[in-house]
Amino acid sequence: MGFGGYSAYKQTDVITADPMRLVIMCYEEAIRSLNLAVLLYSSKNYEAKGKAVQKSLDIIAELREALDFERGGSIATSLNTLYGFMIGHIIRSDQTKNVKGLHQVVAMLEQLKSAWEKVFLGRSEESSAEIQDLDLGLRVSGGGWSTQAAGYLK
Repeated sequence: MGFGGYSAYKQTDVITADPMRLVIMCYEEAIRSLNLAVLLYSSKNYEAKGKAVQKSLDIIAELREALDFERGGSIATSLNTLYGFMIGHIIRSDQTKNVKGLHQVVAMLEQLKSAWEKVFLGRSEESSAEIQDLDLGLRVSGGGWSTQAAGYLK
């Protein structure tokens, strides 16, 4: 299968993903992008590094946009604060070429991903409708967010 087929498969996988799985996929891609940016610093490929950093920023911003403060309450508020910190920390770290700062954000994203996986896997026996009704602080149903996220997960 060529890359065109893989891209189509990946996009279909993203668009049809359960909302909670989509959140996990976003964390995975943000982590991958930041790790790539760190590698690209060492090779002095600053254009590709910039694209990797921007992709991670876009994904975190999209996760932040998906927060539902009405349903999510303090969880959504905490995630909003954390995502804002991550975005600022990535920008400052990129500007000062501080790869340690990027590693710190990767560690935070990995912790969040792990927590979401525990929730997702712990709820795997419930129906998709029940999972979507959980008050997890996200506006992920309706497809709009899924379609936007698909653009970042290619």
